[in-house]
Amino acid sequence: MKSNTNKPLALLQFGNEQMTLHSVDTKYQGFFKMNEYTLQHKLFSGQKSQIFTREVFERGDAVVVMPYDVQRDKILLIEQFRPGAIRGADSPWLLEFIAGMFDDNESPVEVAIREAKEEANISLSADNLQPIMQYLSSPGGMSERIHLYLAHFDSENVTSGAVYGLPEENEDILLHLVSRNCAFDLLAKGKITNAATIIGLQWLAMNYQSLSSK
Repeated sequence: MKSNTNKPLALLQFGNEQMTLHSVDTKYQGFFKMNEYTLQHKLFSGQKSQIFTREVFERGDAVVVMPYDVQRDKILLIEQFRPGAIRGADSPWLLEFIAGMFDDNESPVEVAIREAKEEANISLSADNLQPIMQYLSSPGGMSERIHLYLAHFDSENVTSGAVYGLPEENEDILLHLVSRNCAFDLLAKGKITNAATIIGLQWLAMNYQSLSSK
């Protein structure tokens, strides 16, 4: 059937009311959880899909903080080991921004403030944080939503080579304070492969000229 090209289509034609969730069955519960969803949804033809199942990795939502010193034009990157990168040919030690998952009843801003202190010994307040965006990491099979923030901070007392993190969470985090251009160069050379860090740096490349220190 040909579509009607004479009338413009609305973007995102469907919402939650066009999907029926029949059941959720937990298949694995460990540090993370795997659920099996049985569901059905409306098709663009107007019909309904078959009832089908999909496994969804329930990692939990997370907050990512991009620390940027506007006055000195410096960005703070952290380096740490990531088991999900073991399969690749490159190093499983990645260059990233500060990030962490939610504790019970925490707001995204509270997570950002806590993680900045734990991972880089940076003291932030809500006034230092500028929301950039929320996005889904890999919605084809994972429910995680990322809350990405820019953090205005003073890098004067931040030392490259300092190590932080919580031993009880097996964190071993090395700080790298670099120029904005250095971070962009690392990105261009493929040395930064963490998705949130790539997205944050691309946003900064488009917006840094309009930023003012807070």
